[in-house]
Amino acid sequence: MSMNVLLTAEDKLLKEKVQDFVKWVPKQLLLDMDADKVRYPKEFIQEAGKRNLLGLRFDKKWGGLGLSWASEMVALEEIGVLGTSLGCLYSLFSIVGEALNVFGTDEQKKRFLKPMLKGEIGVAEGLTEPRGGSDFFAATTKAKRKGDIFYLNGQKRFVVGAEGADLILVYAIVEGIDNPKKAMTAFLVERGKGVEVEHVYGLMGTRGGGTGRLVFKNAEVPIENVLGGEKGIGNGTSVFHQMMIPERLTSAGGAIGMARGAFEVAARYTNRRKAFGQKIRAFEAVNAKVSQSITLLDASRAINYLAAKTANSQSSDGQIRQMVSEAKKFSTDSAWEVVNHAMQMMGGIAYTDVYPVEKMLRDIRLITIWTGTNEIMDLVIQHEFYKDFLSKKLESRDTENDAINANLEDEKVYNDD
Repeated sequence: MSMNVLLTAEDKLLKEKVQDFVKWVPKQLLLDMDADKVRYPKEFIQEAGKRNLLGLRFDKKWGGLGLSWASEMVALEEIGVLGTSLGCLYSLFSIVGEALNVFGTDEQKKRFLKPMLKGEIGVAEGLTEPRGGSDFFAATTKAKRKGDIFYLNGQKRFVVGAEGADLILVYAIVEGIDNPKKAMTAFLVERGKGVEVEHVYGLMGTRGGGTGRLVFKNAEVPIENVLGGEKGIGNGTSVFHQMMIPERLTSAGGAIGMARGAFEVAARYTNRRKAFGQKIRAFEAVNAKVSQSITLLDASRAINYLAAKTANSQSSDGQIRQMVSEAKKFSTDSAWEVVNHAMQMMGGIAYTDVYPVEKMLRDIRLITIWTGTNEIMDLVIQHEFYKDFLSKKLESRDTENDAINANLEDEKVYNDD
């Protein structure tokens, strides 16, 4: 891994521990998940918890390791080689854990975060709705309060872990508050009466995570399960914006592992396979794809590392959003390109189930869509750039004045009047 030069001794030790865990995962589990014979691999979560590899960034008081985002990106790449389903299930402990860690009460952390990080309970996030896609505030899931109980009605789709998670972080609009941004509230919904799985999706890839549509029918949620308690009512918008950091960074980190896995299969193949009397790695068309893939992987690691450092810094919220969005967009786009290169390098055999590249290609296609499509990332990136760029005075050389006729103001027409 080319980024080893940037890793601390602690990061290198973590990397070894995660690699050991990844080697433990049974091949049959991966096959059964892809065949939809397994829809929620609890043994994977339990083993990760036993090895103290869940929620790496959270305080040791709650069972975490107190590590940085940069360290977590190291772990995410290694987990990523297992594919999108296990990578996502693993990431959910970072995602839902973030909500509890930042916004939860100590009592909520004791009740939920601690057992989560031990692998004793599985978690999911109910964010997307049939009408809502990337439009978060179009949510129609409602919460009606009666005394100290909220009754949830509505549905969430594409919920990874819908079939097996014990705790679901659900965003809903509290009735009686007109402004949806002030009414949006995050609830910690425990599986039980009124929480039903009405459909499990047949997916092109990323199978075995029990991805389904959850329907809430007067699901009872006590006030102590509002994220942050009574003070958390109406705080869902802040939770959402904070959650986009782990949502997108975990996608960026896992993507590189998936792409690396496919690339390594292809690289070994090109060193073995011969045509016209020589190894195919000697052909210009093949070695160009090798060099392109290596460069994309290294560039992705670099931007992920920078985004991780930014997320852990005192940077503004806008700067963090921009860097995290850049990392998600670049790394997932790059991963898709690398896996396609791997298939092209190997030729027709990669399109069969003799090698796992076809499965990796099916898996990785999703990551440019979820946690905000990469087109949404474009919107975020340019918005945050202009907001910052136009608010500051130029500190370096004004290169606009270096043109030979820079002083011809009559030629600088900026409107159509």
